[in-house]
Amino acid sequence: MSTSFDVLMVGIGGQGIILASNILGEACLAEGRSVKGAETHGMAQRGGSVEGHIRIDGKFGPLIPPGSARVIIAFDMLEALRYAHFLAPGGMIVSNSHFVIPTSVYMQGVPVPDEKSLRERLSAWPLCLVDADGIAAEAGSFLSQNVVMIGAASWFLPLKPASLLGAIERLVPQKTVEINRKAFELGRAAGEKCRTERQGA
Repeated sequence: MSTSFDVLMVGIGGQGIILASNILGEACLAEGRSVKGAETHGMAQRGGSVEGHIRIDGKFGPLIPPGSARVIIAFDMLEALRYAHFLAPGGMIVSNSHFVIPTSVYMQGVPVPDEKSLRERLSAWPLCLVDADGIAAEAGSFLSQNVVMIGAASWFLPLKPASLLGAIERLVPQKTVEINRKAFELGRAAGEKCRTERQGA
């Protein structure tokens, strides 16, 4: 396993992964921890995959090798399954319970995946599913789902909640600070349920 605490964020273009990665990096800096990060955008503007690699307290390069991510934060269930092989033993996948069906599925006429089959396939890994879309709407803006996911994953990260919240307040647009505060706290509540269930298992 890597000497760093590796966090891989995955999703599709437009879900706010770059901002979420920056929030983790800012929280690390606030705590005086070394951090390396990298993003791969691919065909993000056309709904393609986006990755955010964050390596906390590491000595090596910014890209996370397969089997090394202590936490995978997936903004889309399909992307969670696509990148599950990056998870390290004893790690955790924190995933949005929603997914976007790629256009290529319709164009190629292949079977459309459904939520039940995705849940069954993802059950092979330690998994925390979060209704990020619904929670973000409750917080006041669908666009805050990336902050919801950070809140949910915060239970499994080596960073203080106050550091994460402070980073959020500094990096999101000023007019959305209150919405994002609420999104973070609601995400924390959802993640706590996962943590409690995992401890009781």
